[in-house]
Amino acid sequence: MTLRVDLKERIRHIKLAVFDVDGVLTDGRLHYGPNGEESKVFNTLDGHGLKMLQQSGVALAIISGRASKALECRANDLGIAQLFMGVENKLGVFEALLKSLALSPSQTAGLGDDVVDLPFLTRCGFAACVPAAPAYVKQHVQYVTTREGGYGAVREFCDLIMQTQGTWDAAMKKYLG
Repeated sequence: MTLRVDLKERIRHIKLAVFDVDGVLTDGRLHYGPNGEESKVFNTLDGHGLKMLQQSGVALAIISGRASKALECRANDLGIAQLFMGVENKLGVFEALLKSLALSPSQTAGLGDDVVDLPFLTRCGFAACVPAAPAYVKQHVQYVTTREGGYGAVREFCDLIMQTQGTWDAAMKKYLG
């Protein structure tokens, strides 16, 4: 994939990637069991992309408007310590996270899918959304993934960052020798 020079420059400086959950790490559907318990389905390709991105030196954070035990388990499985659930003010959490990590907004990348993500996406150095995002969200990001949320969008986003930052080949040596 060929990226514009300005996008490459934005991505080269990324030190933190921030993700929404419903519609990004999942397909956005909510599943409730007979007793009201919520379950979520996560994509293993996305999960491995997150692990590789983290191993490449990019920190990860999840900011979700919903709280769920399933998300807590998934974040723990992936080693994502920066997990914020039940968040109404995503911008406030984003700004506090930047302060605690001593990063500037230009050093962050974000992947979201709806208007509730715009407050942090519009401040990220590199912002992306999934194809199902409304047109008014797409107007405020630099990249729209080709894959849908829950179906490889996160992996595409992670791979793009690693390829642009030049860490992709080193990550692949683990698998290709």
